[in-house]
Amino acid sequence: MKHLIKFMMMKKIVVLIGILISIISCGDSNSNKQQEDTSENHVFSSKETGWTISIPTNWKIISTEQNEENVKKESEALQKMVEGEIDSSKLKSLISFQKDQFNNFQSTSEPFEPKYSEEWEVSSAASKELVYNSYENQGIKVDSTATSIINIDGLDFHTYEFIVYDSDGAIILNQIMYSRFINGLDFGVNINYNNESDKKELVDAWMNSKFTK
Repeated sequence: MKHLIKFMMMKKIVVLIGILISIISCGDSNSNKQQEDTSENHVFSSKETGWTISIPTNWKIISTEQNEENVKKESEALQKMVEGEIDSSKLKSLISFQKDQFNNFQSTSEPFEPKYSEEWEVSSAASKELVYNSYENQGIKVDSTATSIINIDGLDFHTYEFIVYDSDGAIILNQIMYSRFINGLDFGVNINYNNESDKKELVDAWMNSKFTK
């Protein structure tokens, strides 16, 4: 189990971007440079996952350079919380877009080679626990929902939500996580929001995703 937790520390460093980058030092990009997998007109396609998503036109696509900077900041922030070296060299940012620092969409993929049946499911559960504990260790009050399964274009995804509070008990951020093992990759989507209108736009865009079979 100790080995698994150490592995998860390296594997899931981007998961906390929503809270640590948004609240501590959110980077805002003025560039609309699209990711290398993106086709055109606010439609992103990932060859490795077979995923296509239409991005709402009133949302700003975050540049590759800004994504890399966010991952660097997140690595440095998380490194202070854990023992051992964090290696993000195989983590790939797919597409990220935002309206503001608290309402944004992030997606990543990373190679995952299970050594036994259901290892990915075990890792997914450990990841959820890791994020929850990381919040608490920073003195941040947080709740989490139960993990459930949601079907998107014929594929099942694990999903759960974190609710983050300020010191007075008011909700300051909601964070919905989605993940799936696909084509030898751990594929994850993170939706952050602080109002129902932006949540609907983000979730609708994600739920309308298409996947090649």
